[in-house]
Amino acid sequence: MEQAISTTQLWSFTKKLLFRFSFLFFVLYIFLNPNGFFPYVDNAYELYIPPFQKLIPWIGKHILHLSYDITTFTNGSGDTTYDYVILLFLTVMALLGCVIWTIADGKRKSFNTLSYWLTTIIRYYAAFTMFGYGFVKVIKLQFPFPGLNTLMEPYGQSSPMGLAWNFIGYSKGYNYFTGIGEITAGMLLLFRRTTRLGAIMTLVIAGNIMAINYCFDVPVKLVSTALVVMSIYLLMQEKTRLINFFFRNKVAQPENVSIKRFRNKRLNLSMDILKYLVIAFVLFKNIYDAADGMKLYGEAAPKPPLYGIYNVKTFVRNHDTIAPLLTDTTRWRNLIVNYPGFVTVKMTSDKQLGFAFRPDTIAKKIVMFSYADTTKKSNLAYSFIGSDSLILKGKFAEDSVFITMKKFDVNKFLLVNRGFHFINEYPLNR
Repeated sequence: MEQAISTTQLWSFTKKLLFRFSFLFFVLYIFLNPNGFFPYVDNAYELYIPPFQKLIPWIGKHILHLSYDITTFTNGSGDTTYDYVILLFLTVMALLGCVIWTIADGKRKSFNTLSYWLTTIIRYYAAFTMFGYGFVKVIKLQFPFPGLNTLMEPYGQSSPMGLAWNFIGYSKGYNYFTGIGEITAGMLLLFRRTTRLGAIMTLVIAGNIMAINYCFDVPVKLVSTALVVMSIYLLMQEKTRLINFFFRNKVAQPENVSIKRFRNKRLNLSMDILKYLVIAFVLFKNIYDAADGMKLYGEAAPKPPLYGIYNVKTFVRNHDTIAPLLTDTTRWRNLIVNYPGFVTVKMTSDKQLGFAFRPDTIAKKIVMFSYADTTKKSNLAYSFIGSDSLILKGKFAEDSVFITMKKFDVNKFLLVNRGFHFINEYPLNR
């Protein structure tokens, strides 16, 4: 096998020490945090992670003496207590492993071959992760346009993360711009000739993602930080050349981008074919999953029955017409049907309640119940007068109700109807 980098070059003690730690840290991080970078890798993750999900809570309780037990593992949030403790765990393991490795193999002159493979692992992990981020933006699945509930929510009640999601989700163009950038960075990382450019793009893009996560309290801080650290590691492999080119105005010698080759030509050909098959598979799977998700639960998914925002006109409870007093926490102001199987009822006091929502479009009946108590079901009949006036009558909780509502035209929201303008004589900033 040919060496891609000269093995005669001596490494300093510090460089060897840093490499040992980096190798152990990155390998452990990817093993314990695959983050779905490769199709079906999470299936394997579920098989080997259970022992760690017992060990980490034990460490939190008996070694760190946390004031609470670790019972929540990585979910929609990647910044759980479990995630931070497992980061501490793998850092300590990398440090201990580095010490043992240094003692056991202290006379080695360099780690050129192992460095080659570590760089390859990081390149592919970062590239495939960027694909995952990119395609759900190009297909606009990660950041949907603000839904009906969001449009009706008081602006000040949105969370910082919700504000970021709505900001990005509003614009298809911005999704395309950022998504294409992430996919491009991933593609550049997959080839040695373009690795440094890909690392620079990844550093900028992942750095922006990291900034949003930290500044808007998005619980993906650890993963985005890891991508930034990985891109910095890739750039540090050629730090002298990059510094000469960008800062010193000096000649930067060409980088050695030769790859590992075996003596067997058929094996080399097989490895090349395998590489492109893997890349094609990952690209196809990302596109397929994002497109399928868009049809199932994205903006292209079928709207639920009775979809819309309904303003309550009259509310009769137990044969008494209830006035729309702003202090009333029980009188409905709006009915918001946005998601399948779920409905939001907004009271005149601005209090919002969520209910399971089971409409029968044939019998023209609705079953509603609270998720906190599924035994108490409300049964309502519904009918339409024209295309936008809805009537509900029947039993809600312990009361008989008769409710008339008018469907609100969503296109009247400024955020929906404003659109894009090349020419603005005056700024419209509300």
